[in-house]
Amino acid sequence: MRTLAKMDWDDLQSLAPLEKAECFNLGSQPFHVLMAQQFTRPLLEELGMMATRIRQIAKSKTGMDFLRSLLSHRTAMLYFSQPSTRTFLSFHSACQILGMKTVEVRDISTSSEMKGETQEDSIRTFSSFADIIIMRSAVGGLAEKMAWVLSNTERPIPIISAGSGKDQHPTQALLDIYTLQHSFETRGGIDHKKVVFVGDLARGRTVRSLAFLLTRYQGVKQYFIAPPPLQIKDDILDLLRKARIEFEVGSDFEKVIPAADAIYMTRIQDEWDENKGDSGKIDISKFGFTAEHLKLLQPHAVIMHPLPRRQEIAIAVDRDPRAVYWRQVRNGMWIRVALLAAIFECFDAIREFHAA
Repeated sequence: MRTLAKMDWDDLQSLAPLEKAECFNLGSQPFHVLMAQQFTRPLLEELGMMATRIRQIAKSKTGMDFLRSLLSHRTAMLYFSQPSTRTFLSFHSACQILGMKTVEVRDISTSSEMKGETQEDSIRTFSSFADIIIMRSAVGGLAEKMAWVLSNTERPIPIISAGSGKDQHPTQALLDIYTLQHSFETRGGIDHKKVVFVGDLARGRTVRSLAFLLTRYQGVKQYFIAPPPLQIKDDILDLLRKARIEFEVGSDFEKVIPAADAIYMTRIQDEWDENKGDSGKIDISKFGFTAEHLKLLQPHAVIMHPLPRRQEIAIAVDRDPRAVYWRQVRNGMWIRVALLAAIFECFDAIREFHAA
């Protein structure tokens, strides 16, 4: 089994995504969390079941006291140099549930990066004070590069990517899968469902991660609905072809709504515009979910969104029980608790407490 330790950076970059993903795990469990390809279906199912056990344990004071004792000797560094609300608070809350102390940098203007320190040196510094680094950066590939750097030092602590450039957002995809697991637990699970992605698919890292994770399930058909400039990129479509996954690419949103088991709405990612205002020139008027669209949606279907939203889902839709995007937020905290518990090998203790 390949490991990052003693591996050259160029050798790591030469690996195919699935080969690279193996280097970030320790056996069947994650160590670094950088890409969706690290998660097998058994691991997805195990994380989902563990998140649910933890939720049940947390309902009592005795249970919360137990959870807070698990990692009370650990410290997490939250390095968010890119804006975040849900992901930051979700990870911060997850750390608190497990008793972890947290330190954070959310504004690089208060750090030595303003003195010219590189992000690489900043992260190397953070590893002196923490047992894990959870990081979000606008720089694509930075989390992966630092995972490699730290793995080749005397203090190889884990790194979790909370979003890295336009690459991937693996823990958002985990919470999306967990939400789908819950939504379809009485309807045969995720297998053979139809998932429709809508909006800015070219630059949405959540879509890139989830599209891959859905390949871990049998017979899931994926639809990509977007204006041409924002359509899904060929690298994701090539990945789906290699996995023999059925998909459709189009721009007629209303046509696919009746077939959908899940609709995954996304906002326009105009922070990635090469020139300010470029996204505003794209007509997105036909790519929003309105209250009228609820009449076309199957009774069992769900509407998802990684948030934040703008106008792509009407506020009136929030009251419909098929709108599960606020549930996604809550699910995100619990699946991240489960992920941290996996990294720090707490599963056996949690199973024993839950069974008692």
